[in-house]
Amino acid sequence: MIAAWYDRQGPAAEVLQVGKLPTAEPGRGEVRVRLTLSGASPGDMKKREGWLGSSMAFPRIVPHSDGAGVIEAVGRGADQARVGRRVWVYGAQSYRAFGTAAQTTVVPEALAVGLPDSVSDEMGACFGIPGITAHRAVFADGPVRGQTVLVHGVRGSVSSLAAQLARWAGATVIGTVRTDAEAGQVDPATADGVVSLQSDPVSAIRRLVPDGVDRVVDVALSANVDLDAAVVRNGAVLAVYASLKDRPELPFWPMLFNNVTIRLLGSDDFPQAAKDAAAHDLTDAAAQAALSIPVAEVFPLERIAAAHELIESGRARGRVLVALP
Repeated sequence: MIAAWYDRQGPAAEVLQVGKLPTAEPGRGEVRVRLTLSGASPGDMKKREGWLGSSMAFPRIVPHSDGAGVIEAVGRGADQARVGRRVWVYGAQSYRAFGTAAQTTVVPEALAVGLPDSVSDEMGACFGIPGITAHRAVFADGPVRGQTVLVHGVRGSVSSLAAQLARWAGATVIGTVRTDAEAGQVDPATADGVVSLQSDPVSAIRRLVPDGVDRVVDVALSANVDLDAAVVRNGAVLAVYASLKDRPELPFWPMLFNNVTIRLLGSDDFPQAAKDAAAHDLTDAAAQAALSIPVAEVFPLERIAAAHELIESGRARGRVLVALP
């Protein structure tokens, strides 16, 4: 098969290679998926770069955990009837060497989720890491119907899906953006209200929700925690999947008196039951046309380094995909 890989960590253009590798056979309980598209995420960049001093988990890595395609073979114990069916894939390179930046990938059967005919491969390849993280952020502490959910950075990959999933589940969603100019760029289907962090966001949120928000989905805890503490109701949940500083300071007493729960989210290590629930809901919501995921660009596999560089530049306005030959 044709694949991309790296044998050492470093800049994309220096370490990523494209060539031929042996096609793996699925083992017990596994399926082999012939991929049409591979979804690249910031986490893939961090693994390749050795973020926070991390080392190579395997001697050779085929990057990317997300993708979409068709099951072409199954191992012992897997459902033979699934051969030929469209699926979206997640976790392919989570604690595994060979991800989705290849013509085929082998994963445990549960990580290949049936893709309805009404849902495109492009959308399926975008679910994975951002979708499962978004789902956990919204639903880890129970249903949100009738609640108000504040979603920071609502134009981002994870945050946009969190907002859409929360609305799909019956919540009112307030999204934040960094600048006044971005406020008008949020799809009305994504959030019920949009607040700019440039213009007194506490007052703006309190005008929309005088009693405070029930949940917060936060992409930058160290930057937003004072705002969060000022707009939550008693008993609120603060779900966090990233922080600009690794040791953020907290307004302890205001959060304590509001009985705030802080939930930290590391997507690779969610319980499998949570991943299964996320996969089910993401697929259902997409089949109901409740989700929209912008794609910034689709790169051919031979230009995978350019795809990584676009993500690292911060200029991508949507997901970045790699098309398999």
